[in-house]
Amino acid sequence: MRFAVVRRLAAQHPVRRVCRLLGVSASGYYRWRQGPESARRREDRHLKQQILEIHVDHRACYGTPRIEKALRRKGIATSRKRVARLRRELGLTARVARRYRRTTQSDHAHPPAPNRLQRRFEAPQQDRIWVSDITYLATEEGWLYLAVVLDTFSRRIVGWRTGETLDRELALDALDQALLTRRPEEGLIHHSDRGVQYCCGDYRQRLEEAGLVASMSRRGDCWDNAMVESFFKTLKVELGRRFSTRAEAHRLLFDYIERFYNTRRLHSALGYRSPVEYERSAGGGEQQLLGAEASGGAVVSTLCEARHHRNVNPQGAVVTL
Repeated sequence: MRFAVVRRLAAQHPVRRVCRLLGVSASGYYRWRQGPESARRREDRHLKQQILEIHVDHRACYGTPRIEKALRRKGIATSRKRVARLRRELGLTARVARRYRRTTQSDHAHPPAPNRLQRRFEAPQQDRIWVSDITYLATEEGWLYLAVVLDTFSRRIVGWRTGETLDRELALDALDQALLTRRPEEGLIHHSDRGVQYCCGDYRQRLEEAGLVASMSRRGDCWDNAMVESFFKTLKVELGRRFSTRAEAHRLLFDYIERFYNTRRLHSALGYRSPVEYERSAGGGEQQLLGAEASGGAVVSTLCEARHHRNVNPQGAVVTL
């Protein structure tokens, strides 16, 4: 056996040189030295492959807890400590948060609504509490602003729009999308900060016409709207990049929100289920989607990307319709 010869000569000569002269690989020799692969090592090798697939499939966004849950959903039972060890051996890390600035413009003359929510975000069913806010993304062309409406029951983004300017139309377009696709009953609480986009007469009138009850955070208190702030933090961590153009940023936002966050991303607060899966398990998701289609409104996940932007042409310029 040539590997046995390599072992005898290794004391006097470099292993790689002996292996080259005998026509064998050094890696094969070291594997032979280790003996037959143990069951534990085979399991680790298989788990590493599964962990890598989950890491890539979920856009390098998952840390150890979510990877462990994703493995269990695939029928692979293992411990969190083992997953952490294998991630370290693979050199895998999840993306981390960066600081970002606030976009609230609260110095205006419009009267705010009372804080009806008082940080009680738990909803008994979908479309009972919505929270809204606006954030921004940096591009080489300048800021791209993003307005969202989030259902606190499932953490699902039910309406969103992007635009070049931080104005009331941006917030109104996101609200209109949510109303079109969800058709909520009267009495839904709509919570936001005291930004001028939400306090202005046009926005308050739209809420009233739809039968929604306005609620607003206390001045300068981000915790009063913590759920949507948490979404923005997650979004920016998991997108994790600066964009060349506004069109590119919008395209990747569409992909992230509609094809990943709402439909596939596991949320710890939802028992490691996606928002869509959580709504379906509660018995309302499929009926809501069917109702939206029947009324002539398109389901969010099938909307053309341009409808979420006002509008981005191929060169990235924003054209207000």
